Amino acid sequence: MNEELKEGLLILDYGSQYTLLIARRVRELGVYCEIWPCNDPRVAALQERGEVPARGLVLSGGPSSVHIEGAPRLEGGILSWGVPVLGICYGMQLLASSFGGRVDRAAGGGEYGRTEVVVEAARGPMAGFEVGHRTEVWMSHGDAVGELPAEFEAVARTENGHLAAMAHKTKPIFGVQFHPEVSHSLEGAAMLESFVFDVCQCPDTWNMADFVTSAVARIQAQVGERGHVICGLSGGVDSSVVAALLHRAVGDRLTCVFVDTGLLRYQERERVQALFEGHFGIDLRVVDARERFLEALAGVSDPEVKRKRIGEAFVRVFEAEAATIANASFLAQGTLYPDVIESVSVLGPSATIKSHHNVGGLPEDMGLELIEPLRELFKDEVRVLGRALGLSAELVGRHPFPGPGLAVRVLGEVSEDALRKVRQADHIFIEALRAEGLYDQVWQAFAVLLPVKTVGVMGDQRTYDEVIALRAVTSKDGMTADRGHLPMSFLGRVSDRIINRVEGVNRVVYDVTSKPPGTIEWE
Repeated sequence: MNEELKEGLLILDYGSQYTLLIARRVRELGVYCEIWPCNDPRVAALQERGEVPARGLVLSGGPSSVHIEGAPRLEGGILSWGVPVLGICYGMQLLASSFGGRVDRAAGGGEYGRTEVVVEAARGPMAGFEVGHRTEVWMSHGDAVGELPAEFEAVARTENGHLAAMAHKTKPIFGVQFHPEVSHSLEGAAMLESFVFDVCQCPDTWNMADFVTSAVARIQAQVGERGHVICGLSGGVDSSVVAALLHRAVGDRLTCVFVDTGLLRYQERERVQALFEGHFGIDLRVVDARERFLEALAGVSDPEVKRKRIGEAFVRVFEAEAATIANASFLAQGTLYPDVIESVSVLGPSATIKSHHNVGGLPEDMGLELIEPLRELFKDEVRVLGRALGLSAELVGRHPFPGPGLAVRVLGEVSEDALRKVRQADHIFIEALRAEGLYDQVWQAFAVLLPVKTVGVMGDQRTYDEVIALRAVTSKDGMTADRGHLPMSFLGRVSDRIINRVEGVNRVVYDVTSKPPGTIEWE
C-alpha cells in the first residue's frame, strides 16, 4: 500500500464515470488519493489485519440500484475503520440501506441535471454553509433515499422536499445525493474541501516536487542497479516527461526509442530528433517502422482493432531494440490515469470506453516489464511535473496527441493517401491556431478525415472528394471537455486553406460535440 495514502483519501469506485473527477478535485486541494475497485481484495485484507489505509473514505456513485441482485455492496467491514466516510449518489444510497433506511425509485423516474438544494444542517460537507443557504448542484440518479435511517439526520433537501444530503448523528459519516465533483455543482469544490480538511484532517502535502522524489525512488527500486530501460518516446508531453524522469532515476541506463510509424504529424520525426538529441543528452534511437505499421493496418477499419495492432507493433519494435542492449528488460511509457479508466475496468465496474494502445492494446506475451510512472496522474499534473523537471514551456504546453497517431484520425481504412490528406489538413489547422494566438486557448485541436465523399465545384468543374472535420476542445484533464469556441472567421480562413491546398478534399466541417456524450478523439 502506498504510504502517501495513509495521509490522504481512499476512493472506492462503484462504477461512476465521474469517479476520476473526485480524485481530480482532491488532488487539486494538494491531498493524495487513490481509487480502488469497490470489491478490491485489498479492502478485505486490510480488515483482517486491522489496518486503516487512509484518513478518509469516499464511496463513488454508480449505475446500479441497491435493490438489484448482485449490485455492489459495502465490502470488508469498511465502516468499522472509524475514519470519516462520504457517500456520493449511489454511495449515499448504500449507506442508507446499510443503516436500515429505505431506498426507493426516485419520483418521476429520477433526477438529472441542475437542481437547487437548501441546507438544513451545517454538518460535514455542508459545515461551511448557514442553515437556509441555497446552492445549485448536479443530480444524476434513478433511485433516492425515501426514508432516513434512524441514526441519520437530513442535511439538505431539494426545493420539493427530496433528501439531498444526510449525516450520521454521532459519527463522521455523510452522504450527498448529488455530485459535488462536477463543475455544475457550483459550490461542490467547497464541500469537498470541507470534508477533506475539516472532517478528515488531511494534510495538503501532495505536490510535484515530492512526487519526483518518490517516483525516482520507485523507478530505481524496480529497475535495480544494473537494469536498462527502453522508453517509448513520441515527443509528446507524457513520454517526454517520462523520459526526463527516467533520466534522473537511472541516467545512462536509459535508451529512448522514437518509432516513425508513418502515422505521425507533419515533420514530427525531425522535430523530436532536434529537440532530444540537441538539448537532453539522452541516448535516442530512431526506428523507421513505417512499412511495418502500415502492413499491420492494411484492410482494417475497426478502431479497436487498429489500436490493438498498433499496440502490438510498438511492443515488437521495442523488443527488437531491447535485444541489442545489455540488461534491457524494462519498457517505460507515458500511461495516464484517464488512459486506464477508459481502457479497462480495473477501477471497478465502470464501463470500458475504448482500448488505449498502451493499456488494453498491449499483447499478453510481451517480453518486457512495464514501467509507468505517470499511471496515477492527470494531464495537467503531468504538465506541472514536466516544469518541475525543467522541461520547456513549449514542450509541456503541447496539445495531446494519441499514441496510435493519425490512424485514429483516418476514419475507416488507413492508406498513404488518406494519411497525406489528414496530415496536411492538421498542419494547416495547427499552424493557423499558433499564428493567430489561439493555440493555448484550447486543450486539443486536430483534423479528422471522414469516410464520405461530397459533390463540390472547383474551377468551374464538378468534384467528388472527401471531407475534413476540424475538432477543438477546452478541458482541464481530458475526462470532460467542451467544444472550442473558435471564431467563425478563423474557421472560414482555415477551411479555405485546406480546400485550396489539400488535394482530394472539397469540404470542411467543424465538430461542436462536448465530452460527454462524445469522446475527444473520433475513434
